[in-house]
Amino acid sequence: MSILVNKDSKVVVQGITGSEGQFHAGQMLEYGTNIVAGVTPGKGGQKTLDDSVPVFNSVEDAVEITSADTSIIFVPPPFAAEAVMEASFAGIKVVVCITEGIPVHDMVKVKRVINQNGTRMIGPNCPGIITVDECKLGIMPGFICKKGNIGVISKSGTLTYEAIDQCVNAGLGQTTAIGIGGDPIIGTTMKDCLELFEADPKTEGVVIIGEIGGQMEIEAARWAKDNMSKPIVGFIAGQTAPPGRRMGHAGAIVSGGDDTAEAKIRILKECSIHVADSVADIGSLMKAAMENK
Repeated sequence: MSILVNKDSKVVVQGITGSEGQFHAGQMLEYGTNIVAGVTPGKGGQKTLDDSVPVFNSVEDAVEITSADTSIIFVPPPFAAEAVMEASFAGIKVVVCITEGIPVHDMVKVKRVINQNGTRMIGPNCPGIITVDECKLGIMPGFICKKGNIGVISKSGTLTYEAIDQCVNAGLGQTTAIGIGGDPIIGTTMKDCLELFEADPKTEGVVIIGEIGGQMEIEAARWAKDNMSKPIVGFIAGQTAPPGRRMGHAGAIVSGGDDTAEAKIRILKECSIHVADSVADIGSLMKAAMENK
């Protein structure tokens, strides 16, 4: 089992004929992802990636012909919100949006549409999602993962890979690893992911990587305290950031309340989450938590 995507996901790549779309779709195919279609307006009727993937003018056309149910978006920021809404209106169930720099007011519209249509969106500004040995959507390096029973949720891109690597080095594989993105408005929160992992019978423990700014980690921790039966290891990035400093992510802005690293770490610990002092401790801490659960 896994969450959100698996070997049966039928994937359409929006923006497949652009350089990023081409490169990453090729990597995803190589990993074993079931890509059934690509979409680039004006290029319908062509085939790409060694003639293995048909290209359509719209997501609606792609869904009609291929029954695609999952989309990944490699579309520039000015057009990305439109691409997400197009996928949602076409009936796509899971949309992964890699694009960084989508205007916040565009995301307000997107959020309204996906909520109305019941679409699950991951991102934007994220590395994507990988269900190990089954389906890779995004820019995560598949070779670092190993199949196992740990779920990984991260706000940060590169720290997602680091958490995976630390777990693998400790002898722990993953069910699904998901980079949720670091923008102020995202489709799927940390709490949403914890709910999915709690319901997944194959996932036996979860790693969460948070960062300064916002309340998402606190909301997730408080939900986990009352509802989660599986051990959680947490890490908060940005511990040395001064209050008021804007970090790399638009969502990582510290205003000085509960959104500092110190406050988040304290609340995570109060909610029975094992907090790693350093990224390097994530694997060993998770292993100990699994042995003692």
